[in-house]
Amino acid sequence: MKIAVIALGKIGLPLAVQFASKGHDVVGVDVNPTIVAAVNEGTEPFPGEAHLQEKLSELVPAGKLRATTEYSEAVPGADAVVLVVPLFVDTEAKPDFGWMDAATTELAQHLTPGTLVSYETTLPVGTTRDRWKPALEAGSGLVEGTDFHLVFSPERVLTGRVFEDLRKYPKLVGGLSPAGAKAAIDFYEAVLDFDDRPDLERGNGVWDLGSAEASELAKLAETTYRDVNIGLANQFARYASTVNIDIYQVIDASNSQPFSHIHQPGIAVGGHCIPVYPRLYLWNDPAATVVRAAREANAGMPDYTIGLLEGAYGPLDRARVVVLGAAYRGGVKETAFSGVFAAVESLASRGAVPLVHDPMYTDEELEKFGFTPYHLGEPADAAVVQADHAEYVNLSPADLPGITAFIDGRRVSSADRWHGVTYRVIGKA
Repeated sequence: MKIAVIALGKIGLPLAVQFASKGHDVVGVDVNPTIVAAVNEGTEPFPGEAHLQEKLSELVPAGKLRATTEYSEAVPGADAVVLVVPLFVDTEAKPDFGWMDAATTELAQHLTPGTLVSYETTLPVGTTRDRWKPALEAGSGLVEGTDFHLVFSPERVLTGRVFEDLRKYPKLVGGLSPAGAKAAIDFYEAVLDFDDRPDLERGNGVWDLGSAEASELAKLAETTYRDVNIGLANQFARYASTVNIDIYQVIDASNSQPFSHIHQPGIAVGGHCIPVYPRLYLWNDPAATVVRAAREANAGMPDYTIGLLEGAYGPLDRARVVVLGAAYRGGVKETAFSGVFAAVESLASRGAVPLVHDPMYTDEELEKFGFTPYHLGEPADAAVVQADHAEYVNLSPADLPGITAFIDGRRVSSADRWHGVTYRVIGKA
């Protein structure tokens, strides 16, 4: 097949590579010429994605994958077009479709008959049918269901392990017609590999959910569940610390039977997915009080954690406090909705001098975020773990000379490593 992938970001590029690895001819489109140049040179444009570089080194020289900034070079005559263009959401849960609208308009101008169009960016329920279908028909002059098929098929992967997750989880699809769903099933069966999953009644592979709306809701539901679960864990943790209970022991006990799966509390919920998609759900369902309460609870955790620090250290006025981790999670060079921003803001509001360390970022990169970089070995008064980087597991007072309080917001360390330092974790008095 000839396949076009629109947007070569941390999900789109691995997808294009996966499709090309199955023998198909793939052209990726991106508005960033630097990314396009890197792909055409066979070089990964961002670090941290397992196996991406080795696959690029094989597929680009073989002519199976190339990139362009021009839709006209990728879309006409394509058997399938997959869009993974970012959708932004503001704090009021209102989606900003600007980039996706622009990509859809450009795609429509070059769309030719016989193409399957699959949106993979997570969307509010109804967007595929009510927004993308009329936009594509108006811009192309073609009729969905007759001249081309339109489906929604959400991505269910994490950056850093995209190829592994593509094999592990069923691929969900929802069409606007049975014929469209059938075309999507045939397409994804031809471009993906699946591990055996005997635990699934329907087996692993491609699952037709019956409609684009059901597929849209499935993605929102699975991610919103995680946000609500973490919010509940954070509520439990905050209460447990007031009555001298170890919440981690309680969670382990609760999860020892199959009907409980309580997640772990922590300083922040970050990334492109968990803090974002509940807002998309709330846009559809503003009466969802449980979802709203969990989102608010999780958003408040960075400030709560800095409050724990203040309780352990004392007044923070002029204290040099190191926030360990700018990334939203360990091992990933990405700050989307990272707790570092709220933590730094909370420290500054208390009169502290916030410093930020992250092994994945240079001083210049941290300064572009407005942070003051910190280097291990420099004097400090206190520290807060914000990202669970592997480099932080073995930290000791010698790495942060002078600190008297260490708040482990991700539970990466243990009290026995911090002799002479007040050590605290969320959920333990």
